Amino acid sequence: MRSIVCTRPGLMEHDDRETPVCGAGEALLRIRRIGICGTDIHAFGGNQPYFAYPRVLGHELAGEVVQVGDSHNQALVGQNASVIPYLHCGECRACQRGLTNCCQRIKVIGVHRDGGMCDMLVVPVDHLMLSPTLSLDQLALMECLAIGAHAVRRSALAQGEWAVVVGAGPIGIGVAQFARECGARVVVVDTNEQRLAFCRETLHVDHTLNPLQHDTLAQLETLSDGALADAVFDATGNPEAMQQGFDLVGQAGRYVLVSIVKADITFHDPDFHRKEMTLLSSRNATREDFTWVSTLMEAGRLQDTAMITHREELDAVPERMSAWCDPATGVIKAMIHLDH
Repeated sequence: MRSIVCTRPGLMEHDDRETPVCGAGEALLRIRRIGICGTDIHAFGGNQPYFAYPRVLGHELAGEVVQVGDSHNQALVGQNASVIPYLHCGECRACQRGLTNCCQRIKVIGVHRDGGMCDMLVVPVDHLMLSPTLSLDQLALMECLAIGAHAVRRSALAQGEWAVVVGAGPIGIGVAQFARECGARVVVVDTNEQRLAFCRETLHVDHTLNPLQHDTLAQLETLSDGALADAVFDATGNPEAMQQGFDLVGQAGRYVLVSIVKADITFHDPDFHRKEMTLLSSRNATREDFTWVSTLMEAGRLQDTAMITHREELDAVPERMSAWCDPATGVIKAMIHLDH
């Protein structure tokens, strides 16, 4: 079968591999859609933690079940599914508490083990998300949106609170939508005017701010009558922006770092204590998050496929990957198609 391997930072190559065989508790998935996300871009750029080369990327996946390893799962054959790519051990303390997203021995498809940039992939049956109504594009976007759903659930965001989302890429777009579902007043901050326009015109967020044009802190103070944000979500992947985000958090507010970078993030302790701020990280997502995404998708409450700006076939990935990493190309979400 075909596969695309990131052999080292900056280089993607074609590779022919044996079609995998599924065993008990597993399903063989014919990959039909692959979303390109920040994790893939950082891996391609050599900036992704928890990563080793060579690696087949791809964890935003949708496909068709073509074979199962157990007779009692035969009804799955022929169905389209999304993949929960976080393979957890089920035994560690985090797993026992239901926090499978941060399993002590987690293996993420496309990060710790080879992913879905290939024709066929074996996945555990209990990591499939099935929907008879969602399109392949929507199924492939489910994981991306689940990241935002998990971050918002971590924040315990409440009706009427001010939520500031810094970074209007696919993850930030998801965070903004789930924050709105909680009834928050949403402010999106980004330096890319095209992405801010998308947030205003497609997501209908309450406010957008561009730090290159205005003082973000001053603007937020004006909007919130000096209270600043009840919750700030960083989705930039930029260490400088992540540090500046502390200033946007109001009294007793929460700061959720959705981004992950190879850097040290510091803060001024007196300000941190004066505000009695809560600092949270947000990693991956749980099945509960995927279910929330699926429910809202099926109800038509999310602007999901609107974020897809670029499409390409699998064979073109090595040539196109560099362009997808460049914001100047106008990419928000690139989607890979596999026609069999």
